[in-house]
Amino acid sequence: MSNTASANTVHYTITAVPPEARRKQTLLRLMRMNPGVQGALNRLKRERLRSGNRRCARAGRIWLAREECTRVVFVEKGAQFTLRMTPQIAADVKSVEKYLQAKAG
Repeated sequence: MSNTASANTVHYTITAVPPEARRKQTLLRLMRMNPGVQGALNRLKRERLRSGNRRCARAGRIWLAREECTRVVFVEKGAQFTLRMTPQIAADVKSVEKYLQAKAG
């Protein structure tokens, strides 16, 4: 995956699901960086703020019982996502590169 350092936008496909939870979490974090996914997460966040959180009085204050964040992406074989490569995420991509197939785009 040495070509990912010079490419600006890279398309990834998950070739295998990692057995370790930390590698799955890294892949999930990378998948959530996809611009389309970020838009969906922002829309869901606004909706949660509007109607999903329950407000209740507790000790003379208003408390929020926050609704859990909706899962938009899942780590599964064949899932695809696109990233803009930056030096900040290069180490994350390198740690899970054996589970990914890269294609410059």
